[in-house]
Amino acid sequence: MTIQSPIVANGRAYPVPKTCAIAICLDGCEPEYLEVAIADGLMPTLKRMRETGTDRLAHSVIPSFTNPNNLSIATGRPPVVHGICGNYLYEPETGEEVMMNDVRFLRAPTIFKTFYDAGARVAIVTAKDKLRALLGAGLTFEDDRAKCFSAEKSDTSTQAEHGQEAASKWLGMAQPNVYSAELSEFVFAAGVKLLREWKPDVMYLTTTDFVQHKYAPHQPEAKAFYEMFDKYLTELDAMGAAIVVTADHGMKPKHLADGSPAVVYVQDLLDEWLGEAAARLILPITDPYVVHHGALGSFATAYLPEGADQADIMAKLRATEGITDVLTNAQAVARFELPSDRIGDIILVSGENICIGTSEHRHDLAALKEPLRSHGGLTEQEVPFICNRVLPLPERPVLRNFDAFFYATTAAAL
Repeated sequence: MTIQSPIVANGRAYPVPKTCAIAICLDGCEPEYLEVAIADGLMPTLKRMRETGTDRLAHSVIPSFTNPNNLSIATGRPPVVHGICGNYLYEPETGEEVMMNDVRFLRAPTIFKTFYDAGARVAIVTAKDKLRALLGAGLTFEDDRAKCFSAEKSDTSTQAEHGQEAASKWLGMAQPNVYSAELSEFVFAAGVKLLREWKPDVMYLTTTDFVQHKYAPHQPEAKAFYEMFDKYLTELDAMGAAIVVTADHGMKPKHLADGSPAVVYVQDLLDEWLGEAAARLILPITDPYVVHHGALGSFATAYLPEGADQADIMAKLRATEGITDVLTNAQAVARFELPSDRIGDIILVSGENICIGTSEHRHDLAALKEPLRSHGGLTEQEVPFICNRVLPLPERPVLRNFDAFFYATTAAAL
């Protein structure tokens, strides 16, 4: 089918690709992972892409968590436009804390829907199923022009709901454990098969950061992950696709010298200052996969009780060791481009090697077998941005990870 142009999504015009335009989101890919693996000779294709294509660093959106950044990449815009500002939020109108996975939270159409509506073939493969509904919002599958499925639920995907019947059987790979490197490998393998056999115009491949939460860049398990990725990248590149490799966020060690998590338990502080449960601290990193991180990250938002002295609370928080930034709602909206109605009265960011927790007794850290590595703050905002074509890309902070599809389609239109 001929793609109708121009293709305009959320105020940005995207070129019509002549070859497949692929964006790959390497979840939790701190740039050091690539540097170490390339230095060890484990990523020859990515090394060549950096040398003969375009190599930059970009900024992710804040909070540097999975859902906000994946939806920014999917819409080409920051959270103030698409509305997804965390993995998890508090709804004051209902008094409930809920996962921000439902399509009802999405306030802007995705690039995928816009391309699909223009006649394109669109493929989306995600590691975790939590992103699938949001990324696939607005797609329909009856005409075989869209596919959107997850590795996590690949045994039970259907043509009607995902555009691919029994994806694991189709790929010839067993449905992986959600806590495994194989979950991401499934995504890459599916991308190669789709490009070779189904030939999408636009494709998005997004992984899980299980490996990055557990292993530092120099550890063998991390090196093996990136060596594996490069082999699939070699196949995608050889088929002529225009590829942008980026990440949703970086990853930093957040532990003490003895390996125990380094945490500021802010709900405990608020309880001490305002009375038990008078204020409510929300950790937007929270998701169903707490084995990764114990719901500990470097960004939080607090709702204060009516009549609380906000300036006094903010001053106390600024004086708390480990807390680097304390902003009002309005300041956070202006600085981080967040939707004001989905963040609290106060926004907190912690430093490179420390996390923010609620109350100490509320975090089950028994599943953390390795020293904690996590993300969410400004120190995890810097991410790779690599294209296998030569493009006049700006430098960070102008270049954002959510520019991935603009530049992938630009490269694919050359």
